[in-house]
Amino acid sequence: MLNYEYPPIGGGASRATFHLLKEFSHLDGIKVDLITSSISNRFEIEGVGDNIQIHKIPIKKGERYYWTQREILTYSYKSVSYIRKLKKNQKYDLCHAFFGVPCGVMAYLFRKEMPYIVSLRGSDVPGFNPRFSFQYTFLKPIIKKVWSEAKSVVANSQGLRELALKTNPNQKIEVIYNGVDTQKFRPAPKKNGDKIRILSVARLIERKGLNYLIEAIPSIIENQNNVEVLIVGEGNLHRELQRKCSGLGIQKYVKFLGGVNNDDLPSIYSNSDIFVLPSLNEGMSNTILEAMASGLPIITTDTGGSKELIDKNGIIIPIMDSKAISDAIMTLISNERLRYEMGRKSRRKAEGMSWERVAKDYFNLYSKILRA
Repeated sequence: MLNYEYPPIGGGASRATFHLLKEFSHLDGIKVDLITSSISNRFEIEGVGDNIQIHKIPIKKGERYYWTQREILTYSYKSVSYIRKLKKNQKYDLCHAFFGVPCGVMAYLFRKEMPYIVSLRGSDVPGFNPRFSFQYTFLKPIIKKVWSEAKSVVANSQGLRELALKTNPNQKIEVIYNGVDTQKFRPAPKKNGDKIRILSVARLIERKGLNYLIEAIPSIIENQNNVEVLIVGEGNLHRELQRKCSGLGIQKYVKFLGGVNNDDLPSIYSNSDIFVLPSLNEGMSNTILEAMASGLPIITTDTGGSKELIDKNGIIIPIMDSKAISDAIMTLISNERLRYEMGRKSRRKAEGMSWERVAKDYFNLYSKILRA
């Protein structure tokens, strides 16, 4: 398995890989070596159960949530060499690459020795992230070749699948949604008299649209000043978003909690009242799933896989629309019964999206490929 992100590095794909391997560690008939990046400057190997090994390649990683071209190229070069070393002592039946680039390209290099599948995650799909518009121009032919040679290409949402088909309309693409740990993330009774807590958990990058949430806050506190906005996450826009709050005079209403230990996240979710993710584009948000499992009503944008999670358990809003965010938040603040009903439906929907189900779907896919 290849993924240049693995906790504590990275976002949704990192956590998805963690949970998938955790479930695989309980299954008979599968053994996995994950090749990923080290946050330190030394090579490390970790075990998960008796059948999973995580090989962490030192790449002189800087920020946990931001990748430079140098870091990606270093991971790719060192990992290809390391795979060759592993293959001298171990025969592999299959390679599972998270992201078409760079991991799918690495898997493609070994296609004659082992079949591979590619899990599409978002920014590896042309058109997903405006920041990579230039790179998509010359990467698109490579991406199409990697997809076409794969035994299976898997998107984590219907929305991402539809976007990928714009690059290659003839490509067969399956969908396996992300999962959520419904035992770890659970609803908790809300305390009477507490402030209304509005929560957003996301990387602090442009694509997550958190500036639009911040711009919505002044009109909210004009009508309801008993609110608190919690923003969890790290990223290159951290200081810029803080300055924006100061400029709008709302800094006392907004708390930036930074990167939070994963074990502390469940209590933050369960002690909140409303979850907001105003992304400009999204594959299948792990944080929305965690908020749903925690029994929260969801406010999110009409984009990618996020809208596929909303069915009477939240409010869909247009992208880049601060007024729509403030209107949706005020609707939920003013109607406690609606918040409760949407939260209850969120939990019910999340209960059908376990990581155990995701692991079984992938295991069945592996088995089908190897039987063919």
